[in-house]
Amino acid sequence: MSDVATSASEKSVILRFIKANMRDYALLLSLLAIMIFFQFTTNGTLFMPVNMTNIILQNSYIVIMALGMLLIIVAGHIDLSVGSVSGFIGAVAAVLMVNYKLDPFLSVVACLALGALIGGVQGYFVAYHKIPAFIVTLAGMLIFKGLALTVLGGASVGPFPRIFQLLSSGYIPDFFGVENFNVLAMLIGALVTAVIIFFNVKERRNEQAHGLAEEPDMIFYGRNLLIAIAFLGFSFLMAKYKGLPNVLVVMFGLIALFIFITTRTTFGRRIYAMGGNEKAARLSGINTEKLTFLIFAIMGALAALAGLIFAARLNVATPKAGLGFELDVIAACFIGGAATTGGVGKVIGAVIGAFIMGVMNNGMSIMGIGIDWQQIIKGVVLMLAVFLDVYYKNRAH
Repeated sequence: MSDVATSASEKSVILRFIKANMRDYALLLSLLAIMIFFQFTTNGTLFMPVNMTNIILQNSYIVIMALGMLLIIVAGHIDLSVGSVSGFIGAVAAVLMVNYKLDPFLSVVACLALGALIGGVQGYFVAYHKIPAFIVTLAGMLIFKGLALTVLGGASVGPFPRIFQLLSSGYIPDFFGVENFNVLAMLIGALVTAVIIFFNVKERRNEQAHGLAEEPDMIFYGRNLLIAIAFLGFSFLMAKYKGLPNVLVVMFGLIALFIFITTRTTFGRRIYAMGGNEKAARLSGINTEKLTFLIFAIMGALAALAGLIFAARLNVATPKAGLGFELDVIAACFIGGAATTGGVGKVIGAVIGAFIMGVMNNGMSIMGIGIDWQQIIKGVVLMLAVFLDVYYKNRAH
């Protein structure tokens, strides 16, 4: 009888935990369901190694900008200029490298610094002059669209030097020489998987030692098993094609960095505190003006990096580059669970949100669905995600 009671108690704990974290699990399950759906509707094309690589290349700049946008939204602001800034930086890079033959490395550094400066200037007006971020960045969107046209003279500029193209089109070389299989990509995937699970287990033991572990054992081990399957499966697909793209390494490094910043640093905790209640944060000693300035500067640098990656992928800078990027980036954050009121949002959620949008774009394109219906479907998904977020929040209260 005691075994039955224990089993019932464990089930009750599991159900309570799932209910409390429904938003996170629903998001991950949604991505999984969307991928399975398109795998069948595209006759197996979605999970082909070459297509999975294309999904990474097509969405890397959206994911990178979503990391910065998450900080902006969590802080209670919005940035509408990121698409125009990324297009403008791509234009500047083209002029520096193609027209003036400047060294690609120096050009990249200069462009990243310029992006951070642009973000910082916008953040200055938001933080110190209290102009709403919506207005400041809307003005920025118009200004940098115009500047991109001016810098390029209304024409496309390219091609870029080969070494710069490798930022988006290059792959980590394999030293093992196995035909049709990149062993190094598989080994890196296995190593990353082992590191993630190691830190997950270490964190759980620490929580258990302090009596803070809330996640039931079954869910913890199941979650880590799924992480292992996903990472190893993805690494296997990459290994069967050309290996790990350079841009994937950059993107993964940034994701890890921003997870660390938002969960392990005082800087990250202050952003959430400011987004939750700015007045209370200020009264507790947080310099909210400086914090706002910094997150906009970070956003500018990430928009610049995204612009460089996009330009390298196209191998040309065009006046229309970056058009509509801000909508995909903002949508990724909101689909990923960021609250419209600020104070709530996770890096992993924003990344999953970006890939939900990316997989949908890719799958619908393979199916031959027109751009008009693609826009309608993405709009419906965004509206549904925000509705569910508000619905669960109201239920919690």
